Amino acid sequence: MASLFNKVAQLANSPKAKQAIQQATVKAQDLAKDPKTRAKIDDVRRRIQGGGRGPGAGPTR
Repeated sequence: MASLFNKVAQLANSPKAKQAIQQATVKAQDLAKDPKTRAKIDDVRRRIQGGGRGPGAGPTR
């Protein structure tokens, strides 16, 4: 298992991988700053956390 970890570490330290990670970081930061994306994230977070509905307010069967 250590050999696999070493290979992954070597790959992550390669110039191409570092460039790809940097590009992904920049894109993620841009998406996080976008108001539309932020609204979608907030909506999903609200749904997961219950969305302000009271207890037992779920669908009836």
